[in-house]
Amino acid sequence: MTHLESITGPADVKAMSRQQIEELAQEIRDFLVREVSRTGGHLGPNLGVVELTIALHRVFDSPADAIVFDTGHQSYVHKILTGRTDFSTLRQRDGLAGYPSRAESEHDHVENSHASTSLSWAEGIATGRRLRGERAHTVAVIGDGALTGGMAWEALNNIAADKDLPLVIVVNDNERSYAPTIGGLADHLAMLRTSRQYEQVLAFGKEALPKAPLVGRTAYQAFHSLKKGAKDFWAPQGMFEDLGIKYLGPVDGHDEEALEQALRRAKAYGGPVLVHCITQKGRGYDKAVDDIADQFHAVGKINPETGLPLEIAGRSWTDEFSDELLRIGHERRDVVAITAAMMMPVGLQPFADAFPDRIFDVGIAEQHGATMAAGLAHAGLHPVVAIYATFLNRAFDQLLMDCALHREAVTFVLDRAGVTGPDGPSHHGMWDLALLAMVPGARVAAPRDGEQIKVALREAVGVDDGPTVIRFPKGSIAAPIEAVRVADGLDVLHETDEGACEVLVVSVGAMATIATTLAEHLADDGHRVRVVDPRWVLPVPEALVEQGRGAAHVVVLEDGNVAGGVGAEVQRVLDEADVRARVHRFGLPKEFIDHASRGQVLEAAGLTASRLAERLRDRLG
Repeated sequence: MTHLESITGPADVKAMSRQQIEELAQEIRDFLVREVSRTGGHLGPNLGVVELTIALHRVFDSPADAIVFDTGHQSYVHKILTGRTDFSTLRQRDGLAGYPSRAESEHDHVENSHASTSLSWAEGIATGRRLRGERAHTVAVIGDGALTGGMAWEALNNIAADKDLPLVIVVNDNERSYAPTIGGLADHLAMLRTSRQYEQVLAFGKEALPKAPLVGRTAYQAFHSLKKGAKDFWAPQGMFEDLGIKYLGPVDGHDEEALEQALRRAKAYGGPVLVHCITQKGRGYDKAVDDIADQFHAVGKINPETGLPLEIAGRSWTDEFSDELLRIGHERRDVVAITAAMMMPVGLQPFADAFPDRIFDVGIAEQHGATMAAGLAHAGLHPVVAIYATFLNRAFDQLLMDCALHREAVTFVLDRAGVTGPDGPSHHGMWDLALLAMVPGARVAAPRDGEQIKVALREAVGVDDGPTVIRFPKGSIAAPIEAVRVADGLDVLHETDEGACEVLVVSVGAMATIATTLAEHLADDGHRVRVVDPRWVLPVPEALVEQGRGAAHVVVLEDGNVAGGVGAEVQRVLDEADVRARVHRFGLPKEFIDHASRGQVLEAAGLTASRLAERLRDRLG
């Protein structure tokens, strides 16, 4: 039996010898490469935290001691050490979640997947437990990338004021978020990494100076008395200690014994302590380490021997946006781009390569990025802010009060909108349409295919009196869906005839194929059906109101939250215009949706052509 096969929980890890721990670390890395290559998932981050996670579970007593992972995609090793070793269904429906999950284990306290929140969670947990008279410890594991988020610094400011809080902050410093971490904090941590120079000098002094004749002991004592000043010179970690947070490190994040020693010192300190660990993303797997782009941050199914994907993906929605933005960039010098530490995933790398002075990576700081964009627009530029749809939630206030209120011409491009699939409830981009519907003056486009992404982007950067938004889903893109005609600016995708229609189907973005197939089902039932794609879905076009006047039923299909989305806005606008048509709204339910494939999620929500036809038959009569 291998060491890995013997693990049922942290107690088994605590009982292992030093030699067994080293062997276990290698077994875990082999396991991760083998299993994640079959299912896809966050491989690189987990390879980098093997020794760190082992040390955490040997020093602390989970679940009594709460271990909170920031951006919990690096929790695979934690899952293994807490008895969850069946990775055969990782990130698949009803299988192991790709992030911490309370439903899976009592060891998962926070289902964290959005960055920079762990310190706030940890302070709350530690403070609450202390008030209840509990003596447990709380540990927050946060990456250098997540430390670029403003929320982390709000928490640090508060934590530092509580000198007796039993909280250990572990900084997993691999110099990366998705890609290399940039900014002032990154530069500071880089200086801290060089502190080994200081340690080497101090070690020399300790060994050599006492041996010097006559003045040796005195010289060493004087040298040692300068330790604090010398250390600030060699490695200015004083930023943390000046805040009131004890700093330990840097520690080799792949030396499990050294990690244990540092963590035990931190545990015994009795107040907030920051342990700075230097790790390597992708550690132990050359294919990951050698991948300059993102060191296998997240992979699909791959050949573990070569690191190459087993499935060749087609052209993606992101690719279409990326290529068109690059073309626009060559045509217009006023167009600039902003990313929040996601340069490659959102398709901005080609733009960055071509126009390095016109790209801004703000780190994991969507709020700052949105307001910075407002400032750039005010200065006469047209910023394109490309982020995941789920992360727009974080910048909603800035979109509302900085961009919209000031009518600044900023274009937001929301990648991974709607159903994203295997990453689960935190990553489904299903909240955007409901949020955007509340923003005065915001114009929202939902392209149905790659060609429409290009058209929408050009239209968006041509707007000069307020924010625009373009949203599209994750994955490969299908062939273009041609309109049969254009009616008052609305693309008609299907119709029984050009006369009056009984059922008007409003298709939002990627729902176009489902909408046209639904129309065929309804036509087979004898209904006169027309499918329209407004392209710009918010605010609701006046032409759509006029189309609704001639219909008995208006059906709205969207892959966003049915509560407050496009359907709700269509119903409101039709009511205000005294349109008598009955509105039927179909979208994602108002609930958190677990990880599954896009098709499985849509099926479960009843958003397939056949299921929709069944649901509508009784309503249409």
